Amino acid sequence: MQYITSYQSPLGKILLASDYQGLTGLWFENDKYYADGLGSQNISMETTILKQTKQWLDEYFSQRQPSFILPLHLIGTDFQKMIWQILLTIPYGQVMTYREIADIAAARLHKEHMSAQAVGGAVGRNHIEIIVPCHRVVGSNGSLTGYAAGLSIKKKLLQLEKIDVSKFKIPKGSEN
Repeated sequence: MQYITSYQSPLGKILLASDYQGLTGLWFENDKYYADGLGSQNISMETTILKQTKQWLDEYFSQRQPSFILPLHLIGTDFQKMIWQILLTIPYGQVMTYREIADIAAARLHKEHMSAQAVGGAVGRNHIEIIVPCHRVVGSNGSLTGYAAGLSIKKKLLQLEKIDVSKFKIPKGSEN
């Protein structure tokens, strides 16, 4: 059973989902994967976890690094969960490239090489946006690539964290 509620952020409406273990989802309303992984058995109810998530988001959208860690229930493949755990290590106000994440993943798996594209696929399937900070991942060539909620929201989230986005480029045909 999952519980859902909504949160009105400065960047648009967000759907939140949790179970008894932790937060299971956070999606912007127009997200490419909106409510992906949210089963049909859910109840609109503001649980303790969902209330804590709203407090976390209030702090975040006040341009402050949130002062507490939320209980998360990451639902995905072992590979996806490993990549999402790496995302959780990216400090507030900093970015990491897909290649850097791939190198960390390769080391953890005792492999010589890991595909940055495979990492991109796992990053893109992250169900807990902002909190599992997939918006902090950029291309090795300095491009702002891939964000299920759109590159304009990714850019605004980075700016919220006081990251200078002028040093990044948006690939042609990806503007939104």
